Amino acid sequence: MPTHDIRAYASWLIALGGLCFMYVPMVTDFSAGIWATEEQVHGPMVLAISVWLIYRKWPAFASNDDRPVPALGWPLLAGGCVLYILGRSQGFEGAQALSLLPVLIGTVLLLRGANSLKQIWFPVFFLFFLVPLPGPLVESLTMPMKIAVSYVAENALFALGYPIARAGVILQIGQYKLLVADACAGLQTLLALESLGLLYLNVVRHTSLMRNITLAVLIVPISFTANVIRVMVLTLITYHFGDEAGQGFLHGFAGMVLFLSALLIIISVDALLRVMTGRRKVVAGVPA
Repeated sequence: MPTHDIRAYASWLIALGGLCFMYVPMVTDFSAGIWATEEQVHGPMVLAISVWLIYRKWPAFASNDDRPVPALGWPLLAGGCVLYILGRSQGFEGAQALSLLPVLIGTVLLLRGANSLKQIWFPVFFLFFLVPLPGPLVESLTMPMKIAVSYVAENALFALGYPIARAGVILQIGQYKLLVADACAGLQTLLALESLGLLYLNVVRHTSLMRNITLAVLIVPISFTANVIRVMVLTLITYHFGDEAGQGFLHGFAGMVLFLSALLIIISVDALLRVMTGRRKVVAGVPA
């Protein structure tokens, strides 16, 4: 094996060892901490998807002829390590998670280069959804979202003939009262659904720029609609099967309903955009 290949393998092994040394303890702590909460339950999924996407891109990444960029790689790596040390020592979970991005980017720039970074830019960007947002920001944005979701769910169920009323974010249906919690309609849930939509766009890779932009913009109302569906499902479960069913196993199942409904809506909207794009091409005289 050529000397430069041995050095390359050794460099990657050292980098991998460093990443494991830094972030395996973080993942362990997160698994027993914030990832065990409903607001951050998407964290392990985001990490697993990012690793899978990098694995898919690895052949193109490894075969790319590139040159390292130490002038940019070292500052990013050093800044990421400082951010990690600060977050780890002070218990700032957001800083620890955020540090993963500059550390990875800096490592790739040092060992490979900018062209190689382009091959895995989306998996690295996707890791941003691991970062828990600051509490004051989440609280200030979550309450208006919960009120909006509660309002739409109340009016939809009332239109279907259910005896439902609302006071702020509290829904009363029959003899039951339900509090719309942050996990049901909060900012973190919205971001989790946003990550699902962006992942879908990355996987399908449409050639139409307008179709991609339109679908990306519609991810926000789609996420809101999915949250409404989840609240409605929980409300109906409680009304028909009792409070224990609503707060027990079926409450967790409603989380699956959230992501499944969001995915189905995204696919349906994408199919509608495909039909509309095809019709415009036919009208313009271009084969669809």
